[in-house]
Amino acid sequence: MTRSLGLDPRLYDYLLSVSPPEHPLLAELRQRTAGLPGAGMQIGRDQGALFQLLVALTGARRCLEVGVFTGYSALAVGLALPPDGRITACDINPDTTAIAREFWDRAGLAGRIDLRLGPAGETLDSLLAGGEAGTYDFAFVDADKTGYAGYHEQVLRLLRPGGLAAYDNVLWGGSVADAADRSEDTTALRGFNAMLAADGRVRIAMLPVGDGITLAVKR
Repeated sequence: MTRSLGLDPRLYDYLLSVSPPEHPLLAELRQRTAGLPGAGMQIGRDQGALFQLLVALTGARRCLEVGVFTGYSALAVGLALPPDGRITACDINPDTTAIAREFWDRAGLAGRIDLRLGPAGETLDSLLAGGEAGTYDFAFVDADKTGYAGYHEQVLRLLRPGGLAAYDNVLWGGSVADAADRSEDTTALRGFNAMLAADGRVRIAMLPVGDGITLAVKR
C-alpha cells in the first residue's frame, strides 16, 4: 500500500504537497517499482520520510532491515544516516534486490548496505552468534507476516537499550479488526499486535501510517 490507510487520494496528495521533496533517486525507484508484480509491497513516500526523521532523532548509525523488496526503505534510511552509518539488510529474492543494489550504488551507499540473501531468521541468528547483540540502533521489519513474532525476539536482542524497531503492515488493510477474517497472515498479525501490547520489554505506539506501523523502543 502506497497511500496511508484511511486517507483518500485528495487528502494524501495534500499531505505530500506540504512534505519535503522526495529525493530524486527515491522518486525514480518508486516509478521503477510501480510496474513490477507486488509493487504494493513498497512503502509509501510518507513512511520513508518518517523513517528518515526517526533515524535523525535517534542518532542511528547501525540499522537492520528484514525484508528489502526493491530497496526503497533502505535507500531512504541510508540517505539519512551519517557517513559512518551502516545497514544490514535481509531478503531472499535476488531479482528484486538486484534493483535495490543498483539504486544503492547510484546513491553512493553500496559499500554501506550489507545485503544478506537467505532466510531472515537464519541471518539474524548468525548476527547474534557473531556477537552483534545490543549493537543496532534501528530496525525495520517488513517481511513474511507469520514470521513477525520470531523476528521480534531476534531484533530485540540485536537492538541496544533505547533502540527502535518499526514493524510494517500491522493494520493489514483493516483486516486485523475483522473477527471474521481468519486467514493465516491476518491471524498472525492480530496475535503479534496483542503480543507487542503486552510485552513489557518495549514501549510501543501504533501509527496509522501506510498500512499501519508499530514503533517499539527497547527498554
